[in-house]
Order: sequence, then C-alpha cells, then structure tokens
Amino acid sequence: MLERPISRAGWTRARFDQIATQINDRVDNPAEAGVERYVGLEHLDPDSLRIRRWGEPTDVESTKLRFQPDDIIFGKRRVYQRKVAVADFEGICSAHAMVLRAKPDAVLPEFLPFFMQSDLFMERALSISVGSLSPTINWKALAAEEFLLPPIQEQARLVEALGATDTLIESYRAVEKNAHDLTDSLVHNLITRPDAEITSIFLEDLVEPDRPICYGILMPGLGHPGGVPVIKVKDYPDGFIIEGDLLLTTPELDEEYRRSRLRSGDLLISIRGTIGRLAFVPPSLDGANITQDTARLSIRADMNANYVRLMLESADVQQQIARFTTGLAVKGINIGELRKLQIPMLPEAEQALLVDRVRQLRSSVGDVNSRLSELRAMRSSMMLVAEG
Repeated sequence: MLERPISRAGWTRARFDQIATQINDRVDNPAEAGVERYVGLEHLDPDSLRIRRWGEPTDVESTKLRFQPDDIIFGKRRVYQRKVAVADFEGICSAHAMVLRAKPDAVLPEFLPFFMQSDLFMERALSISVGSLSPTINWKALAAEEFLLPPIQEQARLVEALGATDTLIESYRAVEKNAHDLTDSLVHNLITRPDAEITSIFLEDLVEPDRPICYGILMPGLGHPGGVPVIKVKDYPDGFIIEGDLLLTTPELDEEYRRSRLRSGDLLISIRGTIGRLAFVPPSLDGANITQDTARLSIRADMNANYVRLMLESADVQQQIARFTTGLAVKGINIGELRKLQIPMLPEAEQALLVDRVRQLRSSVGDVNSRLSELRAMRSSMMLVAEG
C-alpha cells in the first residue's frame, strides 16, 4: 500500500478535456452494431469499476454509443449513483452514459478511472449537472472543469495501491453477492416447494386500512432549516436510511402532504428510477415525509413486517415489479400496480422461521460489510485530490 504521505509538490492543474476525450461513436441501429454486448446504466454497480452484467444489442432500440476495451463508461444521468466502469470488451452502451478515453500524454489511463471515482470528481460532476427529476451532466460543462493532478510517478504509485484495494473490495463483494444469492435461493425454495401451504395476498391488503399505500411530496423544494425531514430513494441505498443529510422541507408543505407522513416501523419502497429498494423507518424519523419516488407501506400490526419485506425483496416478487415497471427516461411503477402485487404468504410459524434463518445468514456476513466499508474508506483516503 502507500508507504508515505502524498505530497502535492509537482501537481498540475488541467481541464478535464486535456486529460480525457469523449468518444461519440453513435450506433443508430443497435441490432446491427456487430457486437455481442449492450451495457445500460442498470448494468453498472455504484462505486465499482468492473462490468459484471450486460444485455444484448437486440434488447434495445434507439441510438447507443460504441465503446472499445479500456474505455471508461460514465453514467452522466443521476451522477449521485456514482457509476463509472472500465470496459474489458467491445460493445455498445446507453446514450445516458459518456464514453471517455484517457489522453496518455497527460494522465495514466489506469489512474483516470480511480480519479473519477473520487469524492472530489463526483461532487464536482453533480454540482454542474442540470435538471431536477433526473439531473444530467453534459460534456461541454465537464470538459471545462479544472482539476489538480499528481505527476505521473505519483499516479503510478496510487494506481498500484488503489488496484490492490480494489481487488480486495471485489473479493468481499463476491462474498456479499453469494450470501444474497443464497438468501434468494432459500426464499424461493421455501415458497415453491410442492408441500408448501401458500396463499397469495395483494399488497394493499397487508397495510393498515386507514394508512393506504401512497407516494410522497412531488416538489419538496430546496431545503428549509428546522423543517420536516424528507426521504428520497438515494437516502436508503443499502436497505437502511442514512439520516445525516436528509432534505428538510417547510411545515406548510408537509401539512399539504400529511397523507404520506411516516411512522416508526413503516416500510418504504422505491417506485421511480431505482425501483424495489426497501427500508424501514426508524423511531428517530417518526413524523418525517417522503418524495414522489418512494411509497409508504404501513404493514398491519397482525402481519410480520419483516416477512413482508423479505417477500418484496425476493426474486419472485421483484420479477412482478419489473413486469409492472414502465417508462423510458425515468422508469417507475404506479401505485395502482403496486397495490396489486401478489405476496406469497406462508403459515405464521413458517414466516417467523424463514425470517430468523435469513437474519442469521445476513448476520454471518456482517463482518464482510464492515470490511467493505473500511476498504472503501481506505480507497477514499488514498485519493487525496484537492482544489488549489
């Protein structure tokens, strides 16, 4: 790893278009692109430089962008999702991404992707994005941004350290994925076994009658000191609500949308953009509200809320959600379709047993998640890039 602190002696300032070129090789007919793989933004994992999933060119229509091995695919729409990846094959990608290629005379090609993962780059990219519902960055704005870069020798040292850290992160990600796959398999096998006593109940029948499924505030505003916390999809990226930086809206707007106020124990599900993400509302956010990209599920007291969440997270129900999803630029599921999701219900005792088994399985990978957090923090600390 790094054996000495980074010195900024010899660092130089450069516009982004001095270190990277935008590749705008447009493909109007994806089916005739002559490649085997299509990469959409949905195939890119946040904070990971590797492409693990893809579709086929025949799956999509409209104009796409061609990329070559070692090109960088950068999600220019909703930059806060932090989607940057390095291709190791030729293919086409979504036009909601930029295809970038390092200029080797100015920057090490291996260093540029790590630089683009840094908090400085992501925060700058987000700050120059335009649009409210789906903020997007354009090349002209990004090209003009200036950054401080270390000399080539320092870049090489950083690449060695960051590469080693990235390899460890990917190893832990694989363990995490295996645990997730095992959970899916456990749930699927239990609810599809021949002797299972299964009934299906509409999701709307699992919530409190006086607190029906609903979405939240359409335009929550820019923030109001001392106001009511408002939860967006980005505030619960990993199944738990991050409370440190929630938007605060005016009490008057919250009153207008009192139907979507939250209570401790409510279950949230994302219904726009990233669909099917879930999180429980903690006691500290009792009385908070949500935006239009999130729906509130107030699970009935006589139901096992943890079981309902587990079913909503299962591959079987997620497939239902995918079938009901509509939209091109911004995908979503409407409340009417959400209400009609069919939730497989086991007998009460089996529900409790399944929830307990999954809890044990997930707790067994708690150390993996902690180690992942440590490694991500280590990676961030290595990218000591600052504006001069």
